[in-house]
Amino acid sequence: MTASFSMFATLKDKIAAREARVVTVGLGYVGLPLALTINESGYPVTGFDLNEARVAAINAGERVISYFPERRIADALAGGRFAATADRKALAAADIILICVPTPLSAVREPDLSYVVRAAETVAAELRPGQLIVLESTVWPGATATVVKPILEGGGLRAGTDFFLGFSPEREDPGNAKFDTKSIPKIVGADDAQSRDLLDRFYSNVVTRTVPVSSLATAEAVKLAENSFRTVNIALVNEMKVAMEAMGVDVWEVVQAAATKPFGYMPFYPGPGIGGDCIPVSPVYLSWRARDLGSATPIIDLARLTNDDAPDLIAGRVAVELAKDGGVAVKGARILILGIAYKKNVEDTRESPALAILNRLEEMGAACDYHDPYFPQMPVTRDHPNLAGRQSVVLSEETLAQYDAVVLTTDHTNVDYALVGLGARLILDTRNVFGGNGVALGRGRLVKI
Repeated sequence: MTASFSMFATLKDKIAAREARVVTVGLGYVGLPLALTINESGYPVTGFDLNEARVAAINAGERVISYFPERRIADALAGGRFAATADRKALAAADIILICVPTPLSAVREPDLSYVVRAAETVAAELRPGQLIVLESTVWPGATATVVKPILEGGGLRAGTDFFLGFSPEREDPGNAKFDTKSIPKIVGADDAQSRDLLDRFYSNVVTRTVPVSSLATAEAVKLAENSFRTVNIALVNEMKVAMEAMGVDVWEVVQAAATKPFGYMPFYPGPGIGGDCIPVSPVYLSWRARDLGSATPIIDLARLTNDDAPDLIAGRVAVELAKDGGVAVKGARILILGIAYKKNVEDTRESPALAILNRLEEMGAACDYHDPYFPQMPVTRDHPNLAGRQSVVLSEETLAQYDAVVLTTDHTNVDYALVGLGARLILDTRNVFGGNGVALGRGRLVKI
């Protein structure tokens, strides 16, 4: 069955006229950029989040995401067609509801859809005929149809008949100066033609290009394929790094040279491990679902293990290099971790390998501090609660002189690397900052790991 033509036509006309009222559920690194981009495309948008402090900060025009233009949120508010709220009644007034909530891993490293379930329950309580509901959160193929859809249908309305349902995987890359929400193509999928058509029409007015696919499950699988590809290639280049170092070859130079080939090669660079809510998570969702159906993804699983082991290997290498440098034992050594965010120029520590390295070094007996301009104070994290509350040290010649080693784990732009290069005794560089940018070194020793 399909929804009544009048409901479809009404929403189609509202989308075309940019009169459709949009609510994004979740105002994090996906939901807030999406809400602002939709608003900048001419639609009235309300951002919904249960975190009242974040809602208040957004409504005050604060720059809650550091890489936003300074007045982006304030300008949206001033336009009168954007606001944030913690009142779920806003959902009932919406024509289009976009669910953009986290889908992390559980304590046992399995998919955790609890945020999606709670969001779907909240939407279901306010659901009315004619609305378009879109899930953007990363899930395993089939989750929208088997987890979200039954919750939404719990009040008696039926997807494809009384309301429209689709999936469009988020593709945000926090801090990316080249690609933003608007310029990244948008995958749109649904299990009925009307829902897919409405998704396509709506997102076509927001982003530069849409890519319709045949079903919810196909759209869900696209995100997992993208990040599983990245997981495998990151594991490969980190494995190559160790092997090539034993051969006396700099893997960074190799990758940069190989990247000049105009076909058949894509550069991936080594590092301290993987972080964020995509690359460490999506392959787990794919592998978990495959096992659930009696299939397997052995290459992806091996890559995951390789990446998960990277912080321990880095910590072990730090111990080895300390011992070389005047016979300093890791137990009792003072070490400065440079950068705790999972990637450069963002205030985000989700699945950060830097925190795993710090924790492992302290388990080995080292005394660790950190410096990160995005984190004056260490945030509370689920995986490393023991680190919460620590303060970022101020970089100075005097500060650097106190440490036996500096481990560069996150290559933020706004760090004085020249000062570090001149003042550190031992630099262990996991990002090729000192090898690639011509930063001068003092009397200290540089090791790229």
